[in-house]
Amino acid sequence: MSKAIVKFSSLLHTKEVVVDSSSNTIFLNDKKFTTEQTSLDAPISGTVYGTILNYKGELEALGTAVNEAPYKQPPKAPVLYIKPINTIIGFQKPIPLPSNVSNLQIGAALGVVIGKNATNVSEKNALEYVAGYTIVNDVSVPHDSVYRPAISQKSRDGFCPVGPWVIERDAIADPNQLSIQVFINGELKQQNTTANLIRPVSQLISEITSFMTLYEGDTLLVGVPENPPLVNEGDLVRIEIEGIGSLENKVKPEVESLLKEEAK
Repeated sequence: MSKAIVKFSSLLHTKEVVVDSSSNTIFLNDKKFTTEQTSLDAPISGTVYGTILNYKGELEALGTAVNEAPYKQPPKAPVLYIKPINTIIGFQKPIPLPSNVSNLQIGAALGVVIGKNATNVSEKNALEYVAGYTIVNDVSVPHDSVYRPAISQKSRDGFCPVGPWVIERDAIADPNQLSIQVFINGELKQQNTTANLIRPVSQLISEITSFMTLYEGDTLLVGVPENPPLVNEGDLVRIEIEGIGSLENKVKPEVESLLKEEAK
């Protein structure tokens, strides 16, 4: 059992609860709920920063292209992008599939939630600035270029499911040793571990805060492993990260998702 922060859809603010990450269960006021019995919004509210090319396999998959123009060498610093607020959705909320797109790419990422403002943080002290960890699905329209901001491919409405909660920092002994699994309709499609990060969590925080402040409430995605699975309309995506829990969302036509929002 661990402490966690959840955002019930019926409440304006987040709430501290106790959770069992192995069964995705919430304990509150002497009652027990599975995540399927509740309606949860994303448990975060700050800026979400993504990191690309931070898995060894992801960089290796580029082959010799990484040494071609315009950069002609592997990244020497973290390569960041932003998932804007319109992309954020909660547990079991539908992932919109645009009408002109045949499939989507699933990006299973460990989300590091910042607990206090971090500027010029040393690698040794970096984890002291972490409030906890969550699961993020960095959804994209499949694309090839890593050299241009993929705004239209990564920043569409609903392209960043987050949850089901932010588990307390101390529940995770080592964020650089967490297994990550992606299941599509119950079938295992991807398996990796944060042990394969090029820049482990502490180093990533330290290098980023050397040139910009990460604010309390911001969430930093440590990266997406190579060979992300593709999904189609109707597919159920479940991302499991060891010690945190599992995040589930179903892919539905974009127009259907919009109609449901209008009906609320």
